[in-house]
Amino acid sequence: MIAPLTQAVRGQPMPEIAEPVIEVIDITKRYGRNIVHQHLNFDVRRGEIVSIVGGSGSGKTTLVRQILGLERPSSGTIKLFGQDIATISSEDALLMRSRSGMLFQRGALFSSLSVFDNVAQPLRELGKVPEDLLRDIVMLKLEMVGLPCKHASKMPSALSGGMIKRVGIARAIALEPELLFLDEPTAGLDPQASDEFVELISALHRALGLTVVMVTHDLDTMIALSTRVAVLADRKVLVAAPVEEAAGVDHPFIREYFLGLRGRRALQALPPERRAKLPRAALESASSELPL
Repeated sequence: MIAPLTQAVRGQPMPEIAEPVIEVIDITKRYGRNIVHQHLNFDVRRGEIVSIVGGSGSGKTTLVRQILGLERPSSGTIKLFGQDIATISSEDALLMRSRSGMLFQRGALFSSLSVFDNVAQPLRELGKVPEDLLRDIVMLKLEMVGLPCKHASKMPSALSGGMIKRVGIARAIALEPELLFLDEPTAGLDPQASDEFVELISALHRALGLTVVMVTHDLDTMIALSTRVAVLADRKVLVAAPVEEAAGVDHPFIREYFLGLRGRRALQALPPERRAKLPRAALESASSELPL
């Protein structure tokens, strides 16, 4: 299921990398005595696709929730579009939320609403969009993500996993956001659907000039999409760099994640000019068959 948009933007250059749109400055996050983040620093520049990776319990989702304003750090500062999200007015906070879209891991569609009404929900929250214009916008968003309009009347229970993800993306871009957050975007998809979804994200990135922040465990998705990878370990961001540079950092998690069999196999799919920058250990032979 290839979206027309994917074909339309082939050959189009990537958005230019510009000023920081997310700045996380010296944050610490505690839950009682449990410290999740400690003096963590992180930034995302306009036009980037940044993947956040880390082991279980490293605080990937917690970091994203703080950036979205769903949780507050125990200390430190988070800025979106140059504004401290802890001190902005409620009106500015509402505007800020409209500049961001979110795809949740399992789509998080409203089960009692049709595809059309799920995508229309952010627009209806604004309360200012005439119904005829709203319909045109919803149908356009569905077309952009490769879903024929005939699916608009279906309920989520009638959709495949891949279709649910596409509806989730259509809803996430309904308000023309500048920032798109993705939580495990290819989890649960078969290889073909996963590859098509990666192509869709890449096409939306190019067509809309999006800045994308993605939490993922999928090495192939991360390597195919990311301009930089932020590795969380030891309560902080160890490195935020192109994957071929991040893989060379000497740390137990990075060695396990990037230089194991699966990691080497994914890294060796990089283009030659990037593969040449990999550490020697990443170029060791990766068998085509994984051990059982």
